[in-house]
Amino acid sequence: MKLAVWTYEGPPHVGAIRVATAMEGLHYVLHAPQGDTYADLLFTMIERRDKRPPVTYTTFQARDLGADTAELFQTACREAYERFRPEALIVGASCTAELIQDDPGGLAETMGLPVPVIPLELPSYQRKENFGASETFLQLCRHLCVDVERTPEVSCNILGPTALGFRHRDDVAEVERMLAEMGVAVNVVAPMGARPSNIARLGAAHFNVLLYPETGEEAARYLERRFGQKWTKTVPIGVGASHDFLVEVAELADVPARSDESRLRLPWWSRSVDSTYLTGKRVFLFGDGSHVMAAARVAREEMGFEVAGLGCYNREMARPVRALARDYGLEALITDDYLEVEAAIAALQPELILGTQMERHIGKRLGIPCAVISAPVHVQDFPARYAPQMGWEGANVLFDTWVHPLVMGLEEHLLAMFREDFEFNDAAGPSHHAGHGAVEPEATGEVIWLADAEKELRKVPFFVRGKARRNTESFATERGLAQIDVDTLYEAKAHYAR
Repeated sequence: MKLAVWTYEGPPHVGAIRVATAMEGLHYVLHAPQGDTYADLLFTMIERRDKRPPVTYTTFQARDLGADTAELFQTACREAYERFRPEALIVGASCTAELIQDDPGGLAETMGLPVPVIPLELPSYQRKENFGASETFLQLCRHLCVDVERTPEVSCNILGPTALGFRHRDDVAEVERMLAEMGVAVNVVAPMGARPSNIARLGAAHFNVLLYPETGEEAARYLERRFGQKWTKTVPIGVGASHDFLVEVAELADVPARSDESRLRLPWWSRSVDSTYLTGKRVFLFGDGSHVMAAARVAREEMGFEVAGLGCYNREMARPVRALARDYGLEALITDDYLEVEAAIAALQPELILGTQMERHIGKRLGIPCAVISAPVHVQDFPARYAPQMGWEGANVLFDTWVHPLVMGLEEHLLAMFREDFEFNDAAGPSHHAGHGAVEPEATGEVIWLADAEKELRKVPFFVRGKARRNTESFATERGLAQIDVDTLYEAKAHYAR
């Protein structure tokens, strides 16, 4: 086991929380020590959810280990049911609690609660977050699905979207729209938005649409064995994949493949003169296997980029990612060590990184533009606007998301190149169009900024620089100082921080 500053995946119980948080009417009782409740922050702060995850923690402490932690767990189960009245409970242990071997599933089963109680066996020291989400969804299907009649109209289930997934909410909306245009009804979307009673009705659909193999493929395979439901193999990210997805759906549903492509702006933008200089740009791709494979196709076939390197962090997807890399004449990087990824990027020196939040940090350190295509992600990757990755609108979003870092990188490069030019140097002000009247004054009243202090002030982010300047001048004036040096600047900062 290795400690790291950053990690691509959390332990498997975080994956279980992603499923529980995505659903309604399901509650997760997690046997965990005090300190393992950090997962709440992932959903309330990063995904900006307006309520905390439906999880009850036992939060035992060191002193509890000498007593009966099993009784502590059963009490937590009983109180969770009485307080939340869920349709079903899932129970399990965190990585730390797994060591004391209390068997949450067996303990809960003996309690006789009036709702289904589903035990989760998630090996914390062998598997990780995506496995936890996949296994949780699979166990829900196994325990809750019942035999039901097929819907009169052609219908499908959409499988795989979870909480904390990259653009899952918007992807589902885009795919639902495409299915509706083909006359295919959606029976159940799961786990996201589903209740345990909806999971019971999964067998009513004629086939399944699998959007996220990392979290939904095992459930799709189970439903195929149980109900004979075939499932789609194409992840509809990009124009070509969306077309292939529609053809696949049409075959499964026995309907014509049709869709309204009028919303698709990517082809026009791709043919415009502004995008031609992007052709042949070398890109490096890294993230979860499904998104990397889809993005590689878009990068090479639709953007005209050269894929210089690719890889994934989830070893469950290593085989197909390696196969794709061989087709591209590359060797795939399969690792969950971000330092190995950074070393690979530094060696290749691509012109664009398509990766995760971690690669965004790497890109900043190496001075290489980065667009995020996969979880793990940060708060900025959960926009309030509609921004899918899939379907026609997803293709538009991909183009914007990938091209803008390159365009802004070009702008920064030109500004650096002409930094000493009379129009673009720091003393020339923010814009040569507005003349030089907008430049921040060297002195206000009797207070004079010394060169070192002025240079230090430029390190302050632009959106608070004006306030920092005013505060420092007020601080100096109140103390009768005629000049502002670096020490004055930091004394003023400390004064106003109190």
